[in-house]
Amino acid sequence: MTSKADQEFLLLLAHRGHLGVDIARSIFEQLAQGADLDELLEAEAEFSPEEIAKLRRTRAGEIPEIPGYEILGKLGSGGTADVFRAREKKTLRVLALKVLRPDMSRHAPTRAAFIGEARLLERLSHPGLVSGMGVAKSGDMYFSRMELIEGKTLLELLDAGQAFNESTALRILLEVAEVLAYLHSENVIHRDVKPGNIMLSGSGRTKMIDLGFAGRPDQAPADEETTVGTVQYLSPEQARGGASADMRSDIYSLGVTLFHLAVGRLPFESSDNREVLRMQVMDSLRSPELKGRGFSHHLQYFIEKMMAKSLEARYQSWDELMADIRAQVQGRDSLDFTKDSSRRGGPGTQHGRR
Repeated sequence: MTSKADQEFLLLLAHRGHLGVDIARSIFEQLAQGADLDELLEAEAEFSPEEIAKLRRTRAGEIPEIPGYEILGKLGSGGTADVFRAREKKTLRVLALKVLRPDMSRHAPTRAAFIGEARLLERLSHPGLVSGMGVAKSGDMYFSRMELIEGKTLLELLDAGQAFNESTALRILLEVAEVLAYLHSENVIHRDVKPGNIMLSGSGRTKMIDLGFAGRPDQAPADEETTVGTVQYLSPEQARGGASADMRSDIYSLGVTLFHLAVGRLPFESSDNREVLRMQVMDSLRSPELKGRGFSHHLQYFIEKMMAKSLEARYQSWDELMADIRAQVQGRDSLDFTKDSSRRGGPGTQHGRR
């Protein structure tokens, strides 16, 4: 009789891409008739006994075995890779290992993007960007080494119900903008700015942790019908598909992130990603919470300017954006947020004390 453990192991093998759907279904049917799973894996999938033993030991590769490293625990999972806390045996240094999933490593474009991100992180250096230490291969496994950051992503904090007041949200935005400005100076556009890619460390410092979609400003997707990034944070030009992003696309996504931090929800929401893409292109921003929760007129101005549908109506440089944010953060005590916002031509005008 088939054991529950064998059924779960077979499903895990299929889920992690070690078995194709047809082979997994065939094995499952024979397993239900009382056949031995290991013998089926040898006959149907052509696994050696050593490979089967390793797959069982590592839960189908869920817990990687990498020479020279001791895996201390899992930090998280993404669409293409898992991230682990690990100790380098030679130096006893604890770092993060990002391991490409087996099914993704067989997909040439994904594999190339993984390697490209690791090499990009290794080349770049900024205190607000996670440090990269290169990419390597062990057997068929690709992994990159990164600085270990103790903390949580902004998305994890939002999902846990944490609220961000205006001052905190603007401080975070300014720190992230400084990193994105640095990337732009290195001819790199991020293309996937969102709370899930920004960590808040134990010391309260923000760190950008993922450059998986980053590239040159003139670098369009290989498939002209494909959007690159996370739909809820895409700029209208990205949502249309096929457009190469520039710095102003990152500004739009950072504006969505600021909205999410301040309001606690996304500006455009739907269970259908296609509908979200349509809203990013066609729908006007509606933000009653920004007018009814005591936020300053300046915050509303920042978000509306960053999320303008037209590229020309957005901030045109990181310096322009950061100058406005710094003026607001540094001069907050002397700004009168109760005045009519119709007088402003920008957020830098001071009206005396509140």
